Amino acid sequence: MADDPIAAALRAVRSRIEKACARVGRDPAGVTLVAVSKTKPAELINQAVAAGHHVFGENRVQEAIAKQPDVVGPVEWHLVGALQRNKARHAVGAFALLHGVDSVRLLAEIDRRAASAGIRQALLVQVRLGDEPTKSGVDPAELDALVDAAVASEHVELRGLMTIPPPASEPESSRVWFTRLRELRDAQADRIDSPLPELSMGMTDDFEVAVEEGATLVRVGTAIFGARGP
Repeated sequence: MADDPIAAALRAVRSRIEKACARVGRDPAGVTLVAVSKTKPAELINQAVAAGHHVFGENRVQEAIAKQPDVVGPVEWHLVGALQRNKARHAVGAFALLHGVDSVRLLAEIDRRAASAGIRQALLVQVRLGDEPTKSGVDPAELDALVDAAVASEHVELRGLMTIPPPASEPESSRVWFTRLRELRDAQADRIDSPLPELSMGMTDDFEVAVEEGATLVRVGTAIFGARGP
């Protein structure tokens, strides 16, 4: 019987993560592979679950919520795309981790919705690195204020930072941005005197470099599910 292509792809990506960890003396158990399943049907996600994978990332709130009932087995959902404030009421509680929080106004809405639901919503602050003013993410100069607001919010749990580096022609070009995010995380953890364990960085083209620079969450879609649809 032919090997399931998604199972084979997952093994290949995990092997690359393990090798990247070995190069820098990290334990692979410290890296979570978020299989980005945006635009992919529940049937493909179920194949990944059958292959032993349980953490999935979606970009759009409504698309993810529509799929969730059709996915079988214990699954942890992450929202890896930008979150609009008017979608926060649907996202809170539907995802174990929100990766893209980038403003005090969005944070306040998440906190309000989480309070109404009686939960604490885990999230990451997205940082905009590089000269891309139109990209989502908080400017590093404004990071202190957003982190402070998150720490002061009773119904959110700040877990760390996330970034999407500027487009690059080769993976190595992203290293400077991954290093910068790690440095920002370390500085914030020292400043607030509290651990921020998660660094969400690295995608299909550059996740090995991200792992070498300390990523704890890598968001990989194409290398697992193939090129995404429209």
